[in-house]
Amino acid sequence: MAFLMACWTLIVNVVCMPLHLIHMLGMYEIYKRVFPICVNRCAIMYNKKMYDKKKELFRSLSEFNKPGGQLTILEIGCGTGANFEFYPPGCKVICTDPNPHFQKYLKKNMSDNDQLSYERFLVASGEDMGSVESESVDVVVCTLVLCSVNNIPQTLREARRVLRTGGAFFFQEHVVADPSTWTYFFQHVLQPLWYYFGDGCEVTRETWKHLEAAGFSELKLRHIETPLMFMIKPHIVGYAVK
Repeated sequence: MAFLMACWTLIVNVVCMPLHLIHMLGMYEIYKRVFPICVNRCAIMYNKKMYDKKKELFRSLSEFNKPGGQLTILEIGCGTGANFEFYPPGCKVICTDPNPHFQKYLKKNMSDNDQLSYERFLVASGEDMGSVESESVDVVVCTLVLCSVNNIPQTLREARRVLRTGGAFFFQEHVVADPSTWTYFFQHVLQPLWYYFGDGCEVTRETWKHLEAAGFSELKLRHIETPLMFMIKPHIVGYAVK
């Protein structure tokens, strides 16, 4: 099966040669202007199918608020703001995303969720959030982001840096499937094409291993099967405490 997978992956890579060339010439940046439109539509469908899972995950957010204080949440890769409806009323949100073209949709979701207060929007990658002070937030949220960052360990180090002691890193990420399944096979075969469609998204990552090695004092992580298309059906959900 490994040989067959390698052969088909090579074929897909050959089919993707025009896309590889466009990327090498720097023309792929044009897609970053279109990508937020795609994400906005996908986020609406994702939230409908994953509503109960998200609600269950984020119901624990308030537990990490300081006594008598305002819960401060920093979201890495906030995109269109699809998570805002699940945050506790009255909390303060700091938004970060490397793509500035999300702001149009972000502003709409901010307006629709005026029960929250928004401190700022930072154009920053998860690997470099230097403008956020160390130990300044109660919670870091990261959903469907670790699949596309360039460096997962560095992103997790930054999350730990900005979290206060006792704060938590909440995550919900799609991951690679079990190697014995056809989903695993197609994830690897179609990855070259998926990379461009998803603006750098990789469906073959074993993200849970990075979380286990990140040095959090406590990790609550579950593997789940979601009601989504087969390429992103396997997920991990949970939170890690600093």
